[in-house]
Amino acid sequence: MTDLSHGTLEWLTKGTGAVAGSAISLAYILPQGRREAAIRFVVGVVSGLVFGGTAGVKIVSELGIGKSMGKFETLLMGAAFASLTAWWALGALMRAFQKNGTDHLRSKKDT
Repeated sequence: MTDLSHGTLEWLTKGTGAVAGSAISLAYILPQGRREAAIRFVVGVVSGLVFGGTAGVKIVSELGIGKSMGKFETLLMGAAFASLTAWWALGALMRAFQKNGTDHLRSKKDT
């Protein structure tokens, strides 16, 4: 593990947090089909990778725990939070569209 560069470790940490956040969010809102699950999973992982650092820094600063958290812990926590939040929000948004009869994101195979 010491052969990996600092940047590579950051990406691996954010990726792990993003995947973990997407996996955890399955317990909150189960997908209704494979397409919905795939879309929400990809959005969760991408959101965790993109916003993980920023979300982690915000959480650490809001909770006042900056001195007790390391950089990689902050990245992991932020990526998991961003992924979990995006996955949950997309699921809720898709359900709202379905209730209103504008179900553009699901294919006929999923029903």
